[in-house]
Amino acid sequence: MSDHAPESGPRRRLRLRTLLLALPLAGLLLSLLLVLPLRWLAPVTSAFMIAVRLDDEAGRWPEYRWVPYEAISAQLALAVLAGEDQRFAEHHGFDTVEIERALSAADQGSKLRGASTISQQVAKNLFLWSGRSYVRKALEAWFTLLIEACWSKRRILEMHLNLAQYGPRTFGAEAAAQRFFGKPAWDLDAGEAARLAAVLPNPRLYRVEAPNATVRTRERHIRTQMRNLGGTGFLDRLSE
Repeated sequence: MSDHAPESGPRRRLRLRTLLLALPLAGLLLSLLLVLPLRWLAPVTSAFMIAVRLDDEAGRWPEYRWVPYEAISAQLALAVLAGEDQRFAEHHGFDTVEIERALSAADQGSKLRGASTISQQVAKNLFLWSGRSYVRKALEAWFTLLIEACWSKRRILEMHLNLAQYGPRTFGAEAAAQRFFGKPAWDLDAGEAARLAAVLPNPRLYRVEAPNATVRTRERHIRTQMRNLGGTGFLDRLSE
């Protein structure tokens, strides 16, 4: 015979409510522990780099060398903003203008295109996995909010420049500059920067070293946008 009386219904409900409250709090604390230290520390790797490592038959890690924002050409920072997220300095992680344009185009029969900001891309590349699912998009949105709350705009851009994939097994501005142009990232000129930014939508399909017509067109567009934004002085709008 048991020495313990069976748990009452009210007590069970209290335990369930406590558990339901504790789980979101634990998730919040865990995600803060993942995001907040990276305000100051350089990441050793990212979720996308780990995926590349797991897919490699030889088990090789991709090329990746972190360098600080000051060691990356301002031309590349400008090119990435010009090509991917021109309202980066103004929005809080989500570009509602681009989202509305994408939805409007889809309503008119066009294929739904992405409207991800640099902040969203950092959240995805650093912490998540590729693919399309509601769970992944919800986590991406949550991490985007945390990143915007915990990091400066310049830190977010620094992360993106260092974590973005520029080619097969090539992550970050320094590795890309050395591989494709034989020079450090701080020495990239406007043309080289525009070429690197042009492949970012799909670095597995688009190649820096063998640009197809799409890459050439994107490169010219980015160069035009860089001039329209007023050159590297545009970067002064980013908070440190």
